[in-house]
Amino acid sequence: MHHDHVRADASHHVHDRNRRDDDGHDPVGSRPVLSVVVPVRNEERSVALLYDELAAALDPLGEAWEAVFVDDGSTDGSFAALTRLHAAAANVRVVRLRRNFGKAAALVAGFDQAQGETIVTVDGDLQDDPSEIPRLLAKLEEGFDLVSGWKTRRRDPLVRRVLSRLFNAVTSRFS
Repeated sequence: MHHDHVRADASHHVHDRNRRDDDGHDPVGSRPVLSVVVPVRNEERSVALLYDELAAALDPLGEAWEAVFVDDGSTDGSFAALTRLHAAAANVRVVRLRRNFGKAAALVAGFDQAQGETIVTVDGDLQDDPSEIPRLLAKLEEGFDLVSGWKTRRRDPLVRRVLSRLFNAVTSRFS
């Protein structure tokens, strides 16, 4: 059973950006319709798989898209993996932050580099399912200004899920 939800009012974030000139034309002409901004921190093993999942979800839409990966000061081989991915795929852009500034700063850096009219964010750890992106985009087509999805079932290993539940139980007891 599928447990992901899409809500059309307000931690996939989708933001519709209007970057057309005063006449409503795209001044560049080859700009992607969609930018997927992906903050990455020590995700060497997941970036190529994530790109493949993005391509499987987005290529069938028939619109130009780009993936903007932001390496947030990774200390593993994430940047090298992203560089290889960039060399192999024309729609991959890579931003490298010189140190770890945090997810919010990585997202802002990605937003600054994104060229798409619409921006979607996806975490680099494979916790977000790219196959949900078309559903989010469909909500924008219905006229919503902002669309957000959230997961009800994550892909975490059992140990991480147990520790998370324990942490949440302790936190709720003392707050």
